[in-house]
Amino acid sequence: MAKCFYCDKSLRFGIKVSHSHRRSNRTFKPNLRRVKAIVKGAPTHIRVCTRCLRSGKVARA
Repeated sequence: MAKCFYCDKSLRFGIKVSHSHRRSNRTFKPNLRRVKAIVKGAPTHIRVCTRCLRSGKVARA
């Protein structure tokens, strides 16, 4: 599942616009990393977005 464990950032939808302004649907995927972190006192693997990693929300194991 493409969702951040901490901030719930997930798949977003938008419109791709070409140079000739033709429009088609597209998806924006979050930049997730699988890291080993301390969750409820135990080390587990979780998927976390890079913004949460940079801001220090994640306690790495």
